[in-house]
Amino acid sequence: MSLIQYYGTGRRKSSVARVYLRPGKGDVTLYVNKRLRPFKDFFSLETYRKSIKRPLMLTETSDKFDLFVRVNGGGTSAQAEAIRLGIARALVEFNKELKPSLKEAGLLTRDDRVKERKKYGLRKARKAPQYHKR
Repeated sequence: MSLIQYYGTGRRKSSVARVYLRPGKGDVTLYVNKRLRPFKDFFSLETYRKSIKRPLMLTETSDKFDLFVRVNGGGTSAQAEAIRLGIARALVEFNKELKPSLKEAGLLTRDDRVKERKKYGLRKARKAPQYHKR
């Protein structure tokens, strides 16, 4: 017996999410930094949960798939956005006809903004110590 599943990778800042869609009834198995976490407890804010489920709601497939998610690095917000991108990519792998609607909603675009590195002699990437003449 082979397991039918669809895979998508999502990234945001330093967070990487590997998402597997498996036929089911909408359960979410979430591993954050190699630890099993309850979905509702880890993403306690409703906005994060809505953001994650948005590709499924848009394509009306939320009750057709169980989600198996492994996410590493980054903060909660970046992890939520990485999972969202992973779900959208997995849905495209499941059905190519969903791509135009997901693309129009902006769910297939990777947000490539990353924190700028700190430079020597400065306090942060661009913040300099206060200048004094004497």
